[in-house]
Amino acid sequence: MGTPPPVASPLLELELSADARFLRVDLQSPCQVLSWAPWRGGDVLASTVVWHYVSRAELPMNVDPHALLGDRLRDLGEARAVGLLTARRLEHHEQHHVSRGTVGVSVVATVGLGNALRAGDPSRLDHAPRLGTINILVRCSQRLTPSARLEALSIAAEARTLAVVESGARSTVSTSPATGTGTDCIALATPHPAGPNEIEKSYAGKHTLIGELVGAAVHRVVARACADYLDAHPSC
Repeated sequence: MGTPPPVASPLLELELSADARFLRVDLQSPCQVLSWAPWRGGDVLASTVVWHYVSRAELPMNVDPHALLGDRLRDLGEARAVGLLTARRLEHHEQHHVSRGTVGVSVVATVGLGNALRAGDPSRLDHAPRLGTINILVRCSQRLTPSARLEALSIAAEARTLAVVESGARSTVSTSPATGTGTDCIALATPHPAGPNEIEKSYAGKHTLIGELVGAAVHRVVARACADYLDAHPSC
């Protein structure tokens, strides 16, 4: 008998604000969240991740995104959340969950490709970047060591890039195949160990089940979100 395929399972709890300005994701338990998010990036303990939709007019060159997002999350009562910024309408978010046995991965993402770039493109610091970003949250059921979390984050980034390349999106600077955008962010959430005897997995690469599920789930979600964006913006 072969290995059974991943199966769909219940998703994370998502709450879109009435005015569609915030998308709140309940991680269902305190998690270590590793990211370069504009609010509470790094390696932090959090129970929620919040997307904030901003219009182009709200982010002129002289506005500090960190300060803007922090003020708005404090007003929302979510100052301890990990915060992400996007100019993509939040109703276009995509989500997916896969599991095999006791191991599961949930992914939520928003994709905008107005700022699509290829890795290695000129930085063009003399030009204001266009808005459009890919924000991804990966929530794993397994506890992982610090090095395994970095490995899982790299698998998520690789899957993101594969989906963008396969979408046919082009760099806004070089017109080469895009590999992402200039402002992408990935947040990886794993259960926070409650005690010294709780087992943490030491590896999360392609030869592990958790690595397989992270790659499969991220690729599926980003591919769907890219297709949705490009259907509405065929010139990208």
